[in-house]
Amino acid sequence: MDSTGAEPTTVLHAVAMPFPLQGHINAMMSLCKLLSSRKHNLLITFVVTEEWLHCIGSEPKPDNIRFASIPTVIERAKAVDFGGFNEVVKTKMEAPFEQLLDRLEPPVARIIADFELQWSFGVGIRRNIPLASLWTMSASFFSSLHHYHVFAQAQSQLLPLHLIDQAEEHVDNISGISSTHLKDLLTVFHENDPRGMEMVMECISKGSKAQYLLMNSVYELEPQAFDTLKAIFHFPVYPIGPAIRYMEFELEHSSFTTTTSDNSPDYLKWLDSQSAGSILYISLGSFFVLTDTQMDEFAAALRNSGVRFLWVARGKASRLKESCGDTGLVVPWCDQLRVLCHPSIGGFWSHCGWNSTQEAVYAGIPMLTFPLFLDQIPNSRQIVEDWKIGWRMKRAQVGSEILATKEDILELVQKFMELENCERKNTWKRARELKNMCHQAITEGGSSHSQLDAFVSDFLEVKNH
Repeated sequence: MDSTGAEPTTVLHAVAMPFPLQGHINAMMSLCKLLSSRKHNLLITFVVTEEWLHCIGSEPKPDNIRFASIPTVIERAKAVDFGGFNEVVKTKMEAPFEQLLDRLEPPVARIIADFELQWSFGVGIRRNIPLASLWTMSASFFSSLHHYHVFAQAQSQLLPLHLIDQAEEHVDNISGISSTHLKDLLTVFHENDPRGMEMVMECISKGSKAQYLLMNSVYELEPQAFDTLKAIFHFPVYPIGPAIRYMEFELEHSSFTTTTSDNSPDYLKWLDSQSAGSILYISLGSFFVLTDTQMDEFAAALRNSGVRFLWVARGKASRLKESCGDTGLVVPWCDQLRVLCHPSIGGFWSHCGWNSTQEAVYAGIPMLTFPLFLDQIPNSRQIVEDWKIGWRMKRAQVGSEILATKEDILELVQKFMELENCERKNTWKRARELKNMCHQAITEGGSSHSQLDAFVSDFLEVKNH
């Protein structure tokens, strides 16, 4: 005991290991910050590659979260080769991660790993360390992949791509998956790197090895998928989303009486000067790179539409500034959640990445969907058809390119941002309803808040036997 007579507090050391891509890292860090706020004797070592540590190492974080690194096994620039990137992550990260575990003090008592790091299951078993897995995409996508895997096993086939023709023949009677969800999956398989898709399915096939499964989603957004998964698996499934930076945003928002300060970025000051609901925010993610030809089509459509916009174009920002005209602002980066919650934002043209989708739901912003990769295709369908908070942009797969014409873009953008348009008003109303639902889920007593409490109790409490 200490001098006050109180029992000393035992530090529980957990290691968090995200998949080495930005969306996965962001979700894992948001989860860790949520956990650190709930359990103050928790020490979290957040493990990233050296390349990623250079990118995020200076970002603010709670005192009970610290960074550690392993060697960079593959550069982010090579992530466009989805299959090759996955293969390196699968085969080259496990050994340096285990070596790091041996060096860390105090001894590691828990591991939280991205579900797509298949090797983490073996690490936890060999070292007798309880392991929780974080799935960073939608529960619906996970459920669809699982049932498709079951179908593949029933057909005695090893690779999902061999089953596309058979699946299309049985589209209405594959148990546990709706025809619309299956068609989404078939589109995903057709449009993406076959080797990468085989690895995704292999990952899903190992799902039964999980001990605790965290889902980065809100139960009320996907109740049927969550109920299905909880009925299938013997381990607990926790809908704890949205794992986005809402805690920091709310704290910052409550600390200021005005939206910006003198130190605020120029894009926020520009947004302050715009009318309420008048700005179309555009961001197409950090993973999939569109061609210059397609980006120029976007720029021409925006220039001629008369719609005011804020476009995050990353490395192409300087070139696109000249072709977009003076109706909008093109920047290489922004604080997306803060932008989406700004009153001048009236719509979000998005690639439908799951983090971006959840941020749009949290902010109550309607979406123009332009999916590019993997789960973004079923996410788009959820946004447009299930939740009815968005409109779909016409897209076509031409070879390896995903294309949209400037004529189609111009017409849709103008209609989408017309404040008095009846269809837009209905979409906006529905987006506000989902926003309220999301905010209720993360407040005390809400579904996500309660599920996170349950996870802390089940996984992070040291039980005395």
